[in-house]
Amino acid sequence: MRRHTIPSPWTAGYGWARTLLALGTLGTLACSDSATLFREVATVGKYPLCQGVGGAGAWCLVPAQDYDIVRWLCCLVLLLVASGWRPALTAVPHAYISFSVFTGIAIPDGGDQISWLLSLLIAMVALGDRRKWHWQTQQPSQPPPSGRRRYLALLGTSALVVARLQMSLVYFQACVAKLPHAEWADGTALYYWINNYDFGAAHWLRPLLNVVVQNPVGVAVMTWAPLFLELSLAAALLLPQRVRWMLLPAGVLFHLGIAVVMGLWSFALAMWAGLFLLLAPLGHDPDIAGLVRSLLWFRTRTSGTPSETPEPESPAVPA
Repeated sequence: MRRHTIPSPWTAGYGWARTLLALGTLGTLACSDSATLFREVATVGKYPLCQGVGGAGAWCLVPAQDYDIVRWLCCLVLLLVASGWRPALTAVPHAYISFSVFTGIAIPDGGDQISWLLSLLIAMVALGDRRKWHWQTQQPSQPPPSGRRRYLALLGTSALVVARLQMSLVYFQACVAKLPHAEWADGTALYYWINNYDFGAAHWLRPLLNVVVQNPVGVAVMTWAPLFLELSLAAALLLPQRVRWMLLPAGVLFHLGIAVVMGLWSFALAMWAGLFLLLAPLGHDPDIAGLVRSLLWFRTRTSGTPSETPEPESPAVPA
């Protein structure tokens, strides 16, 4: 029988996505008090609504006076997730907290929804991850998984593939949904968004951006460039890997710009996580510990430390 191999999903690469997702949700919970997160919304009701499956959320299981206790407990769990400790133990709590935030708070945004979906898919990877830290790279000498581990590896890799398809669809929908609107078609949409009273640029940034968006060429570039980038990201899975690596910094800067202009930092962190899953190859396993050692070594050399400082060791290569 012909056998096929799949890349192992338990790499340091997917750990980046776990950490970014956890930090985004952590920022939402740590930087907003319960009165802000759980409040009355006109024509909807008092959050958390606790209706349907949303009734299983963390804040639906306790009285209102205990909301802050649950909020800080969730922050502690998210800190553990972000640190990378014991992925198999923290995977399900992470997904549950993301679900509770998305269904429970009064002002969810697209980042909360992406965090919930990606944390659920990543939990399928992390459940089979036996490492103590998700930053650890796999050793080349390790034998291939066998028996039950093979099925867990297939489950994890399949979940990562679904996450990549999900992100591709997110960017496709983000681009296509804008096209029927005249402001996006004629290249003036960013002028209105930047000057929007509720979601526009901060007051200190608005004069600088208005210099650009009040120029016909400037506003057209700022309006159409995101459409081109979103369409490119939607098609990323059809592009060579070298092109995907070039799209990664472009996507990171794009969402950084949205965060700076509109203040949507949790959204940016969730999308950065999704970008890494979409654009990095399956089984990507960067040597994070080696990178840190190299940076520390470079810093000691440039700061005038004596030359006998040892250089970082290269990873052993099996004979």
